Amino acid sequence: MRPKKIILCVDDSEQILAVRKFLLETRGYRVAAARSGEEAVERFREGGIDLVLGDLLMPGMDGNEMVRQMKEIAPEVPMILISGTVKNFDRANRADAFLPKGASTPVEMLERIRVMIARKRGPKKAIRPAYAGPEAGAFAGVEQAIAS
Repeated sequence: MRPKKIILCVDDSEQILAVRKFLLETRGYRVAAARSGEEAVERFREGGIDLVLGDLLMPGMDGNEMVRQMKEIAPEVPMILISGTVKNFDRANRADAFLPKGASTPVEMLERIRVMIARKRGPKKAIRPAYAGPEAGAFAGVEQAIAS
């Protein structure tokens, strides 16, 4: 069984964090929660995070600054910012993706997370044949006959 992917959820609203945590954990993810950008960066420094899902507008450190600092630590980790106002799309310029609160469904958010985590893993490795010894070429004619 594959280890569960860890998503760092960041939002200054405890209620929103609880809902996202429930949604993600019921889909098989592990969730680390942070209530501020500063707390999130400290947790991120510890490592092991597969994706960051954060709010754009937070008191203190906003989502862009949080993402900027995290990208300096681990640029390969995908990061999604969410905002309650679609107008802030142009302000969410540091993250890999942006989702407007209320305009995207939980299903769309989950799909975006799934795709971004898969992209982080990279393409699947090519499968090598189980046997590639000197007589492996002897089966080439048989394979061609079967394919015809």
